[in-house]
Amino acid sequence: MKKIFLYKFLSIIFAVLAFGCTTPYNYQTQEFEDLLVVEATITNQLKFQEIKISRTYTLEESTPKVETGAAVYITDNLGDRYDFQEKNGTYVSLNQFQASSGRAYQLHVLTKDGKTYISTAEKLPQQTQIDHLEATAITKNDELGVEITVNSSDPTNMSKYYRYEYEETYQVIASKWYAKKAVVVNGKIQLVDRVEEARTCYSYQTSNELLLTNTSKLSEDKVVNFPVRFIDSKNKIIRNRYSILVKQYVQNLAAQTFYETLKQISNSGNILSQTQPGFFSGNLKSVDNPGEKIIGFFNVSTYSEKRIFFNFRDLFPKEFTPEYQYDCPYPIPEASVDQYVFSFSSNVAVELLKSGTRVYYPTETPDFILYDIQCGDCTSFSSNIKPSFWID
Repeated sequence: MKKIFLYKFLSIIFAVLAFGCTTPYNYQTQEFEDLLVVEATITNQLKFQEIKISRTYTLEESTPKVETGAAVYITDNLGDRYDFQEKNGTYVSLNQFQASSGRAYQLHVLTKDGKTYISTAEKLPQQTQIDHLEATAITKNDELGVEITVNSSDPTNMSKYYRYEYEETYQVIASKWYAKKAVVVNGKIQLVDRVEEARTCYSYQTSNELLLTNTSKLSEDKVVNFPVRFIDSKNKIIRNRYSILVKQYVQNLAAQTFYETLKQISNSGNILSQTQPGFFSGNLKSVDNPGEKIIGFFNVSTYSEKRIFFNFRDLFPKEFTPEYQYDCPYPIPEASVDQYVFSFSSNVAVELLKSGTRVYYPTETPDFILYDIQCGDCTSFSSNIKPSFWID
C-alpha cells in the first residue's frame, strides 16, 4: 500500500471532517485529535516487508509525523515472530519473509509511550496471476490517448477482490543536447568532450490513487480489461519510450471494504462539504483502551506483477510527438533575455556557464546559444542510470 499514503488521505480528512469544520474560508483546524495511522500490507513475496506508522496532523502542517521508537512485530498462529526495525521513517522487517497459505498473521505495535495496538488475525487469500497487460490507443472522454488494461482470472473462483498499483518509467532524451560542453577555464570559455551521459535519462513515478475492482457479482472470477492508467497522447512522459509495471494484490472482503470507503471519501470533492463521512475503522484496536480510534488497516495479500514497454510511434504513428519536458524555444534577442546568442568573448556567457544553469548549443555561425540546463542535460532533473529491467 506504499503509494496510497493513508496518512495523507485520512489524517487531514479525519482531523477536519470528524469534528464538522465547514467554514468556507480561513482553512484552519478548529479541533484536533492525535491518532495513530498504520499503513501495512504484507504479501507472499519473499522480501523485506515494510510497515509505515505515523500520527495524524493538522491542515496547518505540511508533512506527516512519523511515529518513531515503536516496537513493531508480526506473529502467526504457528508461533513464529517477525520483528521490524525503524529505518528512514519506515519499519522494515529484520529478515526477508513471505506470508504463507494456511497461516493467520497479526500485527503488534508498542509505541514509545507504552501504548499497545493489535490487529485482527488475517489470512493469505488465493494466489492469482496477471494474465495479460495491454496498452491500446483509444479515444476517451474526447481525448486521444493510451489506456493500460489488465486481465486476470481465477478458475477456483476464490480471489474476487483486487487492488492495483503501478510504477511507470519513461525515457527522457534532451532536446538540445550536444556532444561537447562549454566550460570556463581561467575566465575563458572552452569546449570539451562530454564524458558523462547527459542526453538519455530515465524518470520514475508511482500511482497515487486507489485502483479497486471485484468479481463478486460475476459468474466467473475474471478481471477483464480493467483500466489502471490512461495517458493523454500529448503527455510528455510517452514522448519516447515508456514502461509500466502493474502490481496486483488479491485481498479479502474486509480490506476491499476499507479501501472502497477510503476511495469514496478521497473522491468526494470538497472535503469541507456538508456531507461529513466521519470516522471509519479498520482492523486495528488498542489493547489498553478499546474505545481509542486508530486509522489504517493491516492487509495480507497475494501478489502478482507484469511489465510492458512501448514507444510513442508504436501506438500513434500519425500523431505529433509530445513536446519535450521543458520549453526550449529558439531564442531571439527581442523576445528573451534568459536565452540568447552569445560569442565566446561574452562576459555574460562566462557568468551564466559558471552558474551551472545554462548549457552550450552551437549555431551555424561561430556564436552559440545558451539554453536552460534542462534542455541540454537531462541529469539536471532525471537519472542517467538505465534501470536493470529496461529493454530498448
